[in-house]
Amino acid sequence: MEKKSLFDKNDLKFVGWNVLFAVVVVVIILVVLIGYLKRYTQHGVEVEVTDVRGMVEAEARPILAAQGLNLVIIDSTYSDKVPLGTIVEQDPRPASHAKNGRAVYVTINATTKRQITMPNLQDISYRQAETTLRGLGLRVDSTYDYEPSAFRDLVLDVKSNGVSIAPGSKIPIGTRVRLVVGFGRGTEMVSVPSVLGMTLQEARSLLLNHRLTVGAVNYDEETEEGVPQYVYSQSPRPGEQLLEGETVALHLSKDIEKAANSNNFQEKEEDTWF
Repeated sequence: MEKKSLFDKNDLKFVGWNVLFAVVVVVIILVVLIGYLKRYTQHGVEVEVTDVRGMVEAEARPILAAQGLNLVIIDSTYSDKVPLGTIVEQDPRPASHAKNGRAVYVTINATTKRQITMPNLQDISYRQAETTLRGLGLRVDSTYDYEPSAFRDLVLDVKSNGVSIAPGSKIPIGTRVRLVVGFGRGTEMVSVPSVLGMTLQEARSLLLNHRLTVGAVNYDEETEEGVPQYVYSQSPRPGEQLLEGETVALHLSKDIEKAANSNNFQEKEEDTWF
């Protein structure tokens, strides 16, 4: 008796066609999926990154957008060698290739100059003052303005474009300044101006214009940063004669009424001396 096979030829043919059909379906699905992923990720589609260094943000952003790239600011720095507000660094680098939609990270030069605080340099040597100012990023003239002073070679004032810069003032880095330096006492007599009601810086500037300098400075109250104080008494008093370079002692108060009545106060103060 002939033994019957577990699967006949028809059964094997049916299984074979089903397997083939399944393989074809899987292949089709994979092809469609790969095609979709390529389109979704834009695989292989790259653009050459434009060099946007030296441009401002408003100029660079649309240029990159036209390439399908996004500009992202990640940092700010300051340099006086490039224009303010311009891009100084970018990543990816110029001429490199990036996919559509990639972010281009940029560093921008600050839009305003960094400010530094003017230190008090009065009555220190001009050499020390020069070193201090240059260390802060200021440009110091190699020539000086000389004024009569009781002390030779000490700094009397710091100016920019002829205007005195008070200690504590904010000044842009890179500003050119000039030192006013004392050369000792002069030989002529000058009349003492009235500095009553002025701030210390105003009084100092006026006295320098008359070839005199500020001497001892006394405050009624402890000085507070940002609170102005005004001269209510000076010695010698206005109109007296001094040798060029001599000093004028000042008394200051933050009491505005006291400063406003400084003439009357000084007369009463002098009456008590006799």
